[in-house]
Amino acid sequence: MTEVEATDTRTRLLEAAADLIAAAPGEDFSLRAVCDAAGVKMPTLYHFFGNKQGLIEAVVQRGFDMYLSAKSSTESSGDPIQDLRLGWDAHVAFGLENPGFYTLMYGKVRPGYSPEAQSKPSEILRGLTLKAEQEGRLVVGHEQAAAHVLATNIGVTLRLIIQGKNDPELSAGVREGVLAAITGTGQSEAGDGRLGHAVIERAAANPDILGETETQLLIQWIGRLGEV
Repeated sequence: MTEVEATDTRTRLLEAAADLIAAAPGEDFSLRAVCDAAGVKMPTLYHFFGNKQGLIEAVVQRGFDMYLSAKSSTESSGDPIQDLRLGWDAHVAFGLENPGFYTLMYGKVRPGYSPEAQSKPSEILRGLTLKAEQEGRLVVGHEQAAAHVLATNIGVTLRLIIQGKNDPELSAGVREGVLAAITGTGQSEAGDGRLGHAVIERAAANPDILGETETQLLIQWIGRLGEV
């Protein structure tokens, strides 16, 4: 097998696994089904990934590589708040276009565990909130602001994946609410470290907005990504 053929085979396996995951988010999948979809034998899968966990980790890494590639092609507006807005929309779009990859990238929550591949997108987000903080445009610390933007962005995206369709009004409404809170143009409770509590309370009180499962994921993400 040539290097090009090996790369193509590995890519087919990753995409087959992502497609199976997308077809039944949150459910298990069989390695046999992945091999059948990719048109290869089981030894080939083991050759590339070792075992099922190795395949899952490779799917996650490929998903983040795809996500970062898409983000790198987006030019900055020069305004960090507008860039947060554009980044939010790009995040949602990526999740809807790649539900299988996204479900593994952000939908598998384990206490105390964060895939290393998540660090780069988080650094980009913190860079934007740091710039906004330096311009005096935040009422919370830049790390806290980044944590709340990411947590709610993930919650909305997972909800839309479950729905199987985009909902621009829902996405824009949550996005603008979070941006208003971290910049102080919304409710005053955004300050003094109370933003996380406010988001959790509203999500818990209105589970139909995101859905029960996504609401719980949102609460877990806020707990993991920032002080609440």
